Amino acid sequence: MRDVEAGVLNAIDEVETVNLLAETVGVPSVTGTDAESELQHRFARLLTEAGMDVDVWKLDLAGLAARPGFPGTEAPRSEGYGVVAVTEGADSSDGTPALALQGHVDVVPTGDLAKWAGHDPFAARITGDVLHGRGACDMKAGLVANLAVARAIKKAGVRLARPLAVHCVISEEDGGLGAFATLARGHTAQAAVITEPTSGAVITANAGALTFRLEIAGRAAHGATRHEGVSAVEAFWPVFKAIRRLETDRNRDVPGLFRGDGAPYPIEVGTVRAGDWASTVPDLLVAEGRLGVRLDEDPAAARAAFEEAVADVADPWLRANPPVVTWPGGQFASGRLPAGHALLDEVGRAVADVTGARPAEAAAPYGSDLRLYAAGGIPTLHYGPGDVRHAHAPREQVELRELREVTRALALLVVRRCGALRASPGRHRP
Repeated sequence: MRDVEAGVLNAIDEVETVNLLAETVGVPSVTGTDAESELQHRFARLLTEAGMDVDVWKLDLAGLAARPGFPGTEAPRSEGYGVVAVTEGADSSDGTPALALQGHVDVVPTGDLAKWAGHDPFAARITGDVLHGRGACDMKAGLVANLAVARAIKKAGVRLARPLAVHCVISEEDGGLGAFATLARGHTAQAAVITEPTSGAVITANAGALTFRLEIAGRAAHGATRHEGVSAVEAFWPVFKAIRRLETDRNRDVPGLFRGDGAPYPIEVGTVRAGDWASTVPDLLVAEGRLGVRLDEDPAAARAAFEEAVADVADPWLRANPPVVTWPGGQFASGRLPAGHALLDEVGRAVADVTGARPAEAAAPYGSDLRLYAAGGIPTLHYGPGDVRHAHAPREQVELRELREVTRALALLVVRRCGALRASPGRHRP
């Protein structure tokens, strides 16, 4: 096995991997756009070239929306594709992959281009050992690491004893439609690693996040006689303060896995829209945001707590005109790796063999596809290149050192978990 491991590690082409990351960043695969599907087809071709059996299918959007547990979406879309690649398993009895490496192809919008300091967000730029570009961190570096492992296994001529799967999904950023569709199609594995950015740690649990919409009523009047009306903006203020109090209450007694994060279950109001004329008292305010879901909390309980906090605001106008709360968009439950599962130690040993140190175990305050895989009976954790503080941010970036280390650790994990036969004669040898 040591010879096989060395052969796979030596077969990783680091220059090729960085070039592929730059090319992948160059595809503006914002959630819901045609470029998202373009990148899925590109990865399907690359995985086929890596010697894997690839399943590409068009998602039945209406059918998926009607299924129990549908995770919701926020970005409009007319189509979407799933991509799953699987190696042959020489000794596999039922064909279930011993491991799935998963990543999402979609990225968030660029935001204000002025914040990118004249740099095209979709033109990867390397400064020293750092690659900049939208999606570099979240999570195209992780996607490329998964592909680089598959390429190295083929190049080394290694035949895995049990199958390896690579899952490429869409729509993670707005709910997890792609992962939901992948599991609904019947793709599974004995364990999974999602290569989201983890800053060298291993993430074994995720908090959840639920998208909410608030409608606050006012009473319109001419701005010159504003006391004849009721401003929906002013009516919203006590609701906002109640939300902040709820956030404080929900972040008491934080689990140690969050490693000092004092507010892993934040509540944030992301958009506020009110009024339709400058000299009119606004009669409607619409606010949308995200509610953090605590570890192991039923999302229905989280919704109920939010709705109760909003309804209990002591304001005469709001008592007579209660705020309307609805739950559109992405609905992320929490999720975690089962306690004591072997995958945590397996990943830890592989990382230590590459970096010289065992990674810390932690939880993350954001929702991810982990909860869908865990709910589907697949023990799952996160380990991937990048620092989540750079995700969704202007001048998003990833350290190439982390890309190299993660790729090598994943290669060791695959060989050890899937098992391997010796390299084929005439193929790459260490």
